[in-house]
Amino acid sequence: MTKIKICGMRRMDDILYVNKYRPDYAGFILSPGFKRTVDFSTFIQLQGRLDKDIKRVGVFVNEPLENILHRYADKLDVIQLHGDEDIDYISKLMKICGCEIWKAVRTQTPADIQAACLLPVHKLVIDSYSQSHYGGTGKRVNLEIIRRAKITKPFFLAGGLSAQNIAEAINQVRPYGVDFSSSVETDGFKDEKKICDIINAVRSSD
Repeated sequence: MTKIKICGMRRMDDILYVNKYRPDYAGFILSPGFKRTVDFSTFIQLQGRLDKDIKRVGVFVNEPLENILHRYADKLDVIQLHGDEDIDYISKLMKICGCEIWKAVRTQTPADIQAACLLPVHKLVIDSYSQSHYGGTGKRVNLEIIRRAKITKPFFLAGGLSAQNIAEAINQVRPYGVDFSSSVETDGFKDEKKICDIINAVRSSD
């Protein structure tokens, strides 16, 4: 079955929605300065209410390693790196941390994906490219680029996915999982019906 991640948890309502509809992963934006960032105390409260069977993903953008290791690593199942982290940074994190490590790729060409496959990470998150944003733009990823790439790691597909287009996207590129954030929101906040609809759409496409 295609795995499902709902990203951008920031309210208790969001936790209640995912506990009800049961995606495989729930993501928390833990680096400062982004629309969906939650601070440490809010993260602790929210993840404490998340069903234990839903894996906790911490999303970081160019975060100091010490901050990840000392504050967050023992509370997460997955560390998702969404910035400009290089192989040295990732290798150090991999040696010390017991979490799965994912690397997001803002894709412009097949070569971008193939280069990311060489990094010492467990999975990739293939997202649409934006010059000004590290993710969460709602811009649809170019599936043709993914089809042309030689991908050697399991990957999540992200970027502009909706209940209307997700079955086609899964059929075309066969990702390990799919990642939703802005597409399950209304007026900037998670929408229970959209979460329900998109999870049903993914489950029915398998």
